[in-house]
Amino acid sequence: MSSSIRILGIDPGLQRTGFGVIDQVGMRLRFVECGVLRIAADELPARLGAILAGLTEVVERTQPAVAVVEKVFVNVNPQSTLLLGQARGAAITALVARRLAVHEYTALQVKQAVTGHGKADKTQVQAMVQRLLALPKAPAADAADALACAICHAHSGGLLHAVARAGRAAPRRGWRVRDGRLVG
Repeated sequence: MSSSIRILGIDPGLQRTGFGVIDQVGMRLRFVECGVLRIAADELPARLGAILAGLTEVVERTQPAVAVVEKVFVNVNPQSTLLLGQARGAAITALVARRLAVHEYTALQVKQAVTGHGKADKTQVQAMVQRLLALPKAPAADAADALACAICHAHSGGLLHAVARAGRAAPRRGWRVRDGRLVG
């Protein structure tokens, strides 16, 4: 019997925070739910509080085993990067307060895991999330990004286990694991 793990993906933002929940059963992925927390145009502390409260409710309702948050990339505008970092902080706080392990991936890693290349646009990510999870229609962009984070983690988890297994067998084949990578 295959083990199952519930993964919550988060795409943080001060106006819209996407969330997506999937179950990984062996090598199969099953959609649970997704959505977008729409944050009222208010003062920053109120926005951060809305992210914290909204994600706390999602965690309590869906009971994930692990959470994934997209890492901040450095924008041309440092103020935007700082604000996004604060939204991420509120999201991570909601997850850690519920004692969830939190994993982080860059947008490039997420896009590569879902579409096969790191330069995919939002519509490509939405289409691949729809296909990978056999959804009747593509989710909203922020929800699709959150689901893509969860899918990336599901795919990476399997890869990490394969690399660990290969690392144990490596000396017999001339391969070894160095800095988390399989090298010859």
